[in-house]
Amino acid sequence: MSNGLSATRERASADATRRAPVGIVIATRDRSASLAVTLRHLLALPERPEIVVADNASTDGTRAMLARDFPRVRVLALPYNRGALARTQGVRALDTPYVAFSDDDSWWAPGALSTAARLFDEHPRLGLVSARTLVGPADAPDPLNDVLAASPLGPATDLPGTQVLGFLGCAAVARRTAYLDAGGYHPLLFFGAEETLLAYDLAARGWGVTHCPDVVAHHHPDPGPRTGRPAVVRRNELLTAWLRRPLPYALARTRDLAAEARHDPHARRALREALRRLPAALRDRRPLPPHVERAARRLEGTPS
Repeated sequence: MSNGLSATRERASADATRRAPVGIVIATRDRSASLAVTLRHLLALPERPEIVVADNASTDGTRAMLARDFPRVRVLALPYNRGALARTQGVRALDTPYVAFSDDDSWWAPGALSTAARLFDEHPRLGLVSARTLVGPADAPDPLNDVLAASPLGPATDLPGTQVLGFLGCAAVARRTAYLDAGGYHPLLFFGAEETLLAYDLAARGWGVTHCPDVVAHHHPDPGPRTGRPAVVRRNELLTAWLRRPLPYALARTRDLAAEARHDPHARRALREALRRLPAALRDRRPLPPHVERAARRLEGTPS
């Protein structure tokens, strides 16, 4: 009896030792078919990561599909659509030191998570890694790869890769403590161009954000149009300016969007929705530290 108990404890200890240091969080809503494809890829990874799906109140049978076909996957059944905040719920549910983010149409290349874990282990200030993204069945490089690789912020002696202040949400790996220290994704933005604000907040807290092309993600987005996304992106870019950038900068961005709104319906919607959220943005306004503001202006090619 005691020998059996001892053997059970040894197996449990060995399983804990072998547990992958990187967990995966997926936020989803009403995308059960593409989510199933993503999960099959992720469950085949050699790293065998723990996977958490934060379901934003899907109505297409997502939860039943997960329970039936993917019993290994942990599901957070959110009572309503929380947008990007669902990712933060997933991060809190994990206890791995590092967290990789996938969308319901993206997954990680074999070995990518091991590479990311090694980078975090070797660089204690590293807060988030932006991966190289390959798109579609042809594995075409995402144009953002070159933009990030050519970042004028360059390398840092205590960080891998190239310093950036942006990334693709479905192709990023974060240090869990850094993500939570920065507050995760901001509730005001919901979804759409929400990554820049998180990068700002990580950098403001002293965490490094870098692009490391040795970490590879695959993205297979739906080729159909994403209704309303142009307006949401512009809205969130303006809100990010009001939340973190100097007042003259935020005012200038508001004037620019107002000028576009005269002839562009997407800009009109973006301006209207941003103004509705502006009081909340002003209540949570925390301008960037001077060194991060200088970095943001350098990325934009404007004088500091």
